[in-house]
Amino acid sequence: LHVGADPENGEIQAVLLTENSISDDATVKELLEQIEQELLACAADGAYDKRKVYDALNKHSPEVEILIPPRKNARIWQHGNSKAEPLKRDENLRYIRKHGRQQWKDDSGYHMRSLAETAMFRLKTIFGNELSARLLETQTTQTLIRCAALNKMTHLGMPVSYQVA
Repeated sequence: LHVGADPENGEIQAVLLTENSISDDATVKELLEQIEQELLACAADGAYDKRKVYDALNKHSPEVEILIPPRKNARIWQHGNSKAEPLKRDENLRYIRKHGRQQWKDDSGYHMRSLAETAMFRLKTIFGNELSARLLETQTTQTLIRCAALNKMTHLGMPVSYQVA
């Protein structure tokens, strides 16, 4: 199950259920097609560090801040002497090389990715970890109904958390 969640309100905005053989990065274009408004930022884990993901995000939302950590052995895609505009991924990689991965996560706001994980946790906690349908088509319907129900619950109210000093 692949979801796109709004970090501001926890609402699931894009849903795609695939077979296990489909890689995470192959789902991005289809997920983005479900989101009408432009994205301000998109955070995902390192599995999404692929050119087609960056291309799809830039095509959907040209001004999007992409918060995907480059892999540990990542190389620059477009060197600084190029006349083209710098790639967002390369800027992230340069920052990581200069300041460290943890500092990049702290400074970039990468933590917003955990809010999508929280949406998945809420979904699994409320509805369980398994689907009762057998066919992918009916499993997809079951998943969409669950996500719609979770969004309804989210709109009714979310807990407010704050740090106690």
